[in-house]
Amino acid sequence: MVTNGRGGQLVIVSPSNRSSSEADERRALSASTLTCADVTDALGRMHRHRAHTTGLVSPVPARPLFGRIITISFFPSCSEKLGAEEFNFGQLFHRAVQGASADPAHTALVMASNGYTETSLGGGTKLSRLAKAGLAGVLTDGRLRDFDELAGEPYAAWCSGEAVAWGGGEITPFQANVPVVIGGVGVYPGQYVFCDSSGAVFIPEAHVDAVLETAHQIRRDDVSFRAVIAQESGETHGTER
Repeated sequence: MVTNGRGGQLVIVSPSNRSSSEADERRALSASTLTCADVTDALGRMHRHRAHTTGLVSPVPARPLFGRIITISFFPSCSEKLGAEEFNFGQLFHRAVQGASADPAHTALVMASNGYTETSLGGGTKLSRLAKAGLAGVLTDGRLRDFDELAGEPYAAWCSGEAVAWGGGEITPFQANVPVVIGGVGVYPGQYVFCDSSGAVFIPEAHVDAVLETAHQIRRDDVSFRAVIAQESGETHGTER
């Protein structure tokens, strides 16, 4: 079956695609009542590697981001090797979206600056493609421009800070849907990202359901702990670390 997606995009809906979309819809609903700290703690019970990063900002800090990851990796600009005809944001964006494993509403674009964290990787005009494609949002360890414009978009946007200057003279979109590094964390296409005002955490695809379930259990446990703490006196005290 063919349906019209957001922005008039044609989407082929097969039984397997529908099942995957329904699973991601359920995951997004589950994540909507969690925090990055909840998810980070839950993932930490399963993996010893560091999977979170902090220090990100947003034009709308109250708008969290959750979705399955596609990536664009940037590289230092070089007009001889990286011609603008091939290595430009439009080309790399559409290549990344075409390689997405989730429907657009549950897809998050992660852009890696590769060390250029003070440089702009995009602004309101370039990133208007996200709204047209219907993506959940964008996250980058670099800067973004035009916070006022981004605040009016339907997607979430997280970055290292707002930029004023264009960044194309320093870095160029280079590769799509390759592993990248964000804040010292290895990030792979197909993983999930959860980001809010406290930070971002990257979740392996195979464990996302278990992580979300554990995160909800952690929230329930915290409610119980608070009740116990409320009853503490000088003679009794907790044992949490």
